[in-house]
Amino acid sequence: MEPNDVKFIVPKDDLASALSWIARSLPAKPTQPVLKGIFIEASDEGLELSGFDRETSNKIRINAQVDVPGRILVAGKLAADIVGSLPDKPITMEYNSTKVLVTSGNSRFELPAMTIEDYPVLPEIPRVTGTIDPHLFSEVVGQVAIAAGKDDTLPMLTGVHLEIDGEQVVAAATDRYRLALRTFTWNPADASAQAELLIPAKTLSDAARSLDPHYTDPIEIAAGSGEDIGQDGLLGISTDTRRTTTRLLDAKFPQVRPLLPTTHKSIATVESGPLLEAIRRVALMSDRNSQIKMDFDADKVVLSAGGGEVGTATETLPCAFAGEPLSIAFNPTYLRDGLSVMSTPRVFFGFTLPSRPAIMVPEPAELPQADEEGNFATPDTDFTFLLMPVRLPG
Repeated sequence: MEPNDVKFIVPKDDLASALSWIARSLPAKPTQPVLKGIFIEASDEGLELSGFDRETSNKIRINAQVDVPGRILVAGKLAADIVGSLPDKPITMEYNSTKVLVTSGNSRFELPAMTIEDYPVLPEIPRVTGTIDPHLFSEVVGQVAIAAGKDDTLPMLTGVHLEIDGEQVVAAATDRYRLALRTFTWNPADASAQAELLIPAKTLSDAARSLDPHYTDPIEIAAGSGEDIGQDGLLGISTDTRRTTTRLLDAKFPQVRPLLPTTHKSIATVESGPLLEAIRRVALMSDRNSQIKMDFDADKVVLSAGGGEVGTATETLPCAFAGEPLSIAFNPTYLRDGLSVMSTPRVFFGFTLPSRPAIMVPEPAELPQADEEGNFATPDTDFTFLLMPVRLPG
């Protein structure tokens, strides 16, 4: 079926935002040319725009003055670029013969209309599994997805693992060099629901970034209900105007809980903001940004990087420290990532050995005290960021 004659008028910002969001998820190298398109359906209720790459679909509704309802398919990224460049005036879009005309003020563009005959039908969203506060959703995704891997040859590491047990949910992600784990509560459709889901981290991140910061209604997470959670391999994320579906990753997430140390030989707390800035400065002298050394002792931490012909950098910061003095090195990018998603002004470090993983958690209300053997227990926390150290020379 070819597109009908279509004409509508829409505010520039609304259309630009919708096209941009859909276009970001379109494949760079689609298996079919039709998947480059953004599908626009105009009706008396406004516009519904959607994109689909056969793995992930996005759909959004916006208000518009629809003079002639119908459906069109346009090259998504091109349409997004054009509309984004137009002045802040109402945009008229109409289908005329074989062209889609886009006009705004004195600007006029003609786009070829893509055939919608072979455009795939978007998948139906599964039944709702639970709902979550939008601000909590953004916080959890921001803290956890940052640790997911990007290597598609290891699909089990490119996702965020959700372990659902009624109201309690544990989200985790790892790329083998760092691990983020967050516990939170939500509103399940079934209070006795138990399931494990592995969701593409990129899809979750895109959904979180697209949320209006002023949006307050619960977000629906849909993967089925009862014993059917995750059985069809599809997950949906819905707000009142946006909907995303994605295929769940068919892979086994590694067992990560045994990696988390329960006691530490040394602990420290440092102000997150000054530490972040110091790491950015000192890492400029790090060879290919590979490592930054941290020497903890008494009431200070000394950051250092570089050496040889490239020069060196050091910076000293105050910190609260207890336990055995320690020299340890980390990848500065991973260190910054963990610090950037802490929810408190100060961060707590727990160390065992320079060659063993260290943890970062938000500073607790009370610091743990050493037991008879000089060990410090891990404080109670809903968020843990674990880092593998980098081997120090010698």
